[in-house]
Amino acid sequence: MKDSPVTLITGGSSGIGAAAARQLLELGHRVTVTARGEERLRHFAEELGRPEALVTVTGDASEPADVRTAVATTVERFGRLDNAVANAGFGTAGTLADGDPEHWRAMVLTNVLGPALLINAALPALTRSRGRIVLVGSVAGHINIPGNLYGATKWAVTGLAENTRLLVTGSGIGVTLVAPGRVETGFWNQPGGTARPDAPMLTDDQIAASIVWALTQPPGVDVTSVTVRPIGQER
Repeated sequence: MKDSPVTLITGGSSGIGAAAARQLLELGHRVTVTARGEERLRHFAEELGRPEALVTVTGDASEPADVRTAVATTVERFGRLDNAVANAGFGTAGTLADGDPEHWRAMVLTNVLGPALLINAALPALTRSRGRIVLVGSVAGHINIPGNLYGATKWAVTGLAENTRLLVTGSGIGVTLVAPGRVETGFWNQPGGTARPDAPMLTDDQIAASIVWALTQPPGVDVTSVTVRPIGQER
């Protein structure tokens, strides 16, 4: 166990992040998951039987101190960090014309600043391990949706993935953007969030499998971008 890979996942108490954590644990990885809700993290750990290979850290992905603590806790507990997955994110309802600006700040900070903070905090450890970074973007970060600020944040993640790759490629670190289409997760149930469409959906396990696939590529292989849509999603 002491030689098994170590992965840190933000927003890991539910949805895609939790599914990725489960799959990695099943492969024998050691995993740290973060989330803002302590109770949800506790419930997640209890569901899995509180394995020694799992660490939970309560914190906000958009708060620099919380992100640094998550990375430091992971390295202190497991002795290394091989992978960092920036998964935390959410959307808000409405458009730039009719949406609620009170919800926008938290979304922009979580979706855009959050991944940047994780990269910044994790780079020293990932440089030592020649590890990998996965940024969870969205198909909405490749197409334009009228007045959609969530999509604009995911366009930012698309750009962040590529400029991070250019920054770290000489250090032996891999960077992958995973861009899901519509996924059946709690994303659709958040207060003030985006209404659930009546359309084909992927499962969180299916997207998690793409994340795990990127993380488990052989040394020297860098998967730059993975776009995953449910069959039937046109855009």
